[in-house]
Amino acid sequence: MSEQKRIATRDSYGNALKELGHLHPEIVVLDADLADTTRTGIFKKDFPERHFDCGIAEQNMLAAAAGMSTCGLVPFVSSFAMFTAGRAYEQVRNSIAYPRCNVKICATHAGISVGEDGASHQCCEDIALMRTLPGMVVICPADDVEARAAVKAAYEYEGPVYLRFGRLAVPVFHEEEGYTFQIGKGEVLHPGTDLTIIANGLMVKEAVDAAAVLEQKGISTRVINMATVKPLDEELVLAAARETGRIITAEEHSVIGGLGEAVCSLLAEKCPTPVRRVGVQDVFGHSGPALELLKEFGLSAEHLVEEALSFM
Repeated sequence: MSEQKRIATRDSYGNALKELGHLHPEIVVLDADLADTTRTGIFKKDFPERHFDCGIAEQNMLAAAAGMSTCGLVPFVSSFAMFTAGRAYEQVRNSIAYPRCNVKICATHAGISVGEDGASHQCCEDIALMRTLPGMVVICPADDVEARAAVKAAYEYEGPVYLRFGRLAVPVFHEEEGYTFQIGKGEVLHPGTDLTIIANGLMVKEAVDAAAVLEQKGISTRVINMATVKPLDEELVLAAARETGRIITAEEHSVIGGLGEAVCSLLAEKCPTPVRRVGVQDVFGHSGPALELLKEFGLSAEHLVEEALSFM
């Protein structure tokens, strides 16, 4: 695993779009005056006639994408998570999810790591909103390799998909050679028998680092990368619960409605297991340097170690 290279998953999104665009002429991209920031400008450079700047009108953009999808096109719709999942929620629900349109909603700048943009843009509720929509697939990739593969998997999936990308450059820990991504399947990154950490997004690398520290302290920690929050890989979660007896979830999202609650709901019904949820508590974020904010909100390997030691 390489720990040196760092790439923001929003860059991965733009690069994957460009690659797919050369292979599939039915792909179109819609953006809300943020092509440079969301990295859809990479696609626009090669396919200007298939890129549509809808201006700062996210609701109209989502509705337009729904219409395009009924004409045989595959729209990838892009803006900040706060605007795609938040501002345009009604259009996502009624125009895309309800008729099950083949639209890919690609949200960048999610979570606390938006940093200096502050609470108004630090969307930590988007996964909760999207999870509640019937038929919506929800994906939060952890690094460049996984993000690019997830974009391709979203294209191949027939139906609405919500993809969550970050602004902050994060370590690339997957090896591209031989890597495959499958919607609805988690990935065991580190074996363990005493405790399991289930994470997604930028918290996956933090979980791997925490497991290494815990190993030195005699605690065998399994790490699962759960990029697909919906549909959840129930079989993998249940196996971890039965085999390790304790679960910690880790996400750059509110502990309400996200990965943690998805795991807890499953375990409550099928395998009651002690769980601790690491994520943004019931608070809004605030402006500041991304890395400092992540530590302040407990989204770090150090905090995971503390939680694990306390849990044990």
